[in-house]
Amino acid sequence: MKISVFGLGYVGCVSLGCLAKNGHTVIGVDTDPEKVMQINKGIATIIEKGIDVIIKEQYLKGNISATVDSKYAVLNSELSIISVGTPSTPTGHLNLEHIFNVAQEMGEALKCKLNLGFHVIAIRSTVLPGTIERFSHVIEIVSGGKRNQDFAVVSNPEFLREGSAVQDYFHPPMILIGAEHEASARQVAQLYNNLIAEIVITEIKEAEIIKYVNNAFHALKISFANEIGNICTALGIDSVNVMNIFCKDKQLNISDNYLKPGFAYGGSCLPKDLKGLQTIAHDNYLKTPLIDSIEYSNDVQIKRGMEKIIAQGKHKLGFLGISFKAGTDDLRNSPAITIIEGLLGKGYKILIYDQHVNVSNLKGTNRDFMRERMPHLHQLMVDDINQLVEASELIIVNNKEDEYSSALASLSSEIKILDMVHLDAIIRKSSNYTGINWTNNINECHLAENIS
Repeated sequence: MKISVFGLGYVGCVSLGCLAKNGHTVIGVDTDPEKVMQINKGIATIIEKGIDVIIKEQYLKGNISATVDSKYAVLNSELSIISVGTPSTPTGHLNLEHIFNVAQEMGEALKCKLNLGFHVIAIRSTVLPGTIERFSHVIEIVSGGKRNQDFAVVSNPEFLREGSAVQDYFHPPMILIGAEHEASARQVAQLYNNLIAEIVITEIKEAEIIKYVNNAFHALKISFANEIGNICTALGIDSVNVMNIFCKDKQLNISDNYLKPGFAYGGSCLPKDLKGLQTIAHDNYLKTPLIDSIEYSNDVQIKRGMEKIIAQGKHKLGFLGISFKAGTDDLRNSPAITIIEGLLGKGYKILIYDQHVNVSNLKGTNRDFMRERMPHLHQLMVDDINQLVEASELIIVNNKEDEYSSALASLSSEIKILDMVHLDAIIRKSSNYTGINWTNNINECHLAENIS
């Protein structure tokens, strides 16, 4: 393809060289004449392992050039990649000045191209969700063209790390494309035909937010490892070896387990061992703000669940599942119990169905917990799920059991559902459905290994 790359900084320079190496003809665009001059001499604009060789090589082959003339670049390309900087402001917001300057320039250029062919724009810069919508609107106003008719804008975030950017470009964890115009998504996907990577096509806003999610999690992992390191060091334990052992668990520790939005955690192990780790840190006069904030964050999620229930405006409530997770009768630290206690205090009428919980059969600490927190639990329990459904105005699904999905599939539209566990799509499509962290607007990601 003939491609124009707007912004010849870190991401732009790497994209320019690597796209050319993969067989495309690429025009770089930048407002800085010095950067343009460097590219036009075959010199990389950044210091990054391997990119200087690629830029020189592709320049000599005639595959790359650069200009300050954005209109020329657009008119001589079929696809534009936007990789201009989006630095943080002092308030933590993004400075999107460069992005919208490019939108203005793109609009002016496309005004001259409306009858010459469809143009695709892929934004690689890290931007806030909703930016592409605004970006497209600016182009429409300036060019007089119509989005998805004369041009399309897609999100195509990069996953490059400084120091290994070329390696990361050719071996990405995935190719992510956020688009609402299928042909444009496929055209952007073709840029990466030479790479072995899963292609994920999804909603634009989902693609726009993913870099924030990625980098926040990376920062979280570093801070967590450092706090564990501080605790281990205070105890004379080899923290590096501890974390190496930690990382050997690919079933739970290094996996997608627990990384699902939903309701709060509970049970005996997580709260107990978290408090134990906090106590070790406290006894050794260590500050562990990240670890200390975990319980607070969990409490916030329980409060959010309470607020979601109250917001539904119903007073006859049915809880499907009361144990802290599906497939067990363990009530200890169940977030559902905390919510039920609060709602009972506010005068709500509550029924509970949980096929795993038989109050008379509870034993040991589980029985003691129930007697201390909810001695009247047996008065709220019903043995028949249909009895609960018939008596409820709002059903709160606290655990994911096959039996619950079957009962909810034929539910009257007058009875509302609040889902804490991400039920099956057939339930989430219901007009009476609300999820704690998702909507009933089913737009599942389209996944494809090869798009041609």
